[in-house]
Amino acid sequence: MKTAMAWILCMTCSAGQAHEFSFARLVYEGTEWDDWPRWQADWPEAEQHFSEGLARLTTLDVAPDGVLVRMNSVEVFDYPWLYAVEVGSLRLSTQERQHLRQYLLRGGFLMVDDFHGQLEWQQFEQVMRQVFPGRRIENLAETSEPFHVLYDMSEREQIPGIRALMNNRTWEKGGTHPHWRGIVDDEGRVMVAINFNQDLGDAWEHADDARYPALLTTQAYRLGINYVVYAMTH
Repeated sequence: MKTAMAWILCMTCSAGQAHEFSFARLVYEGTEWDDWPRWQADWPEAEQHFSEGLARLTTLDVAPDGVLVRMNSVEVFDYPWLYAVEVGSLRLSTQERQHLRQYLLRGGFLMVDDFHGQLEWQQFEQVMRQVFPGRRIENLAETSEPFHVLYDMSEREQIPGIRALMNNRTWEKGGTHPHWRGIVDDEGRVMVAINFNQDLGDAWEHADDARYPALLTTQAYRLGINYVVYAMTH
């Protein structure tokens, strides 16, 4: 794992051209009741749209296309920021849990998104307890740096999936209240940003869909950009 400065200079390759940042999505095996690969929700439109916004709104040199990585590969250590979706179905092998622990302790940043309700929380929490038996998941304070590193996100609201919105709801699977949680290291650095009862990926995917409210899309972009900038500078 590279140092913090090396993260900023990290060059990844897309279409033969070097870039500072690539949107890295975690590919994982789901739970036994899954009938399709949950990791690919909103893929690839979410990363394409978000990467365009990130390039436009920051000075980062952003690859136009995302990359898919597995937790048991050495390539995962080349990416300072990792996105995992539908983590209510997350399942990791012993080796993958060890790699994730190393990835995070060496400076990596994991953003998790699009999971809802108590059952999905319990599955995700169980996996993270196996990754970090001695660390707790905590609510991020309003003053937490990821909320302020670029955009001031003191005021936030639930980011819903488009299907919930079409049914006049901002929630699904009983997850009525949004939460912004995290896991921090011994120095207080946020290693895992947890967006529970929310779906930022849908807001990115449907950024050009008139049915999705522009204000919610804007918030999803700003929060995601804050996470990236935080990851690249910490």
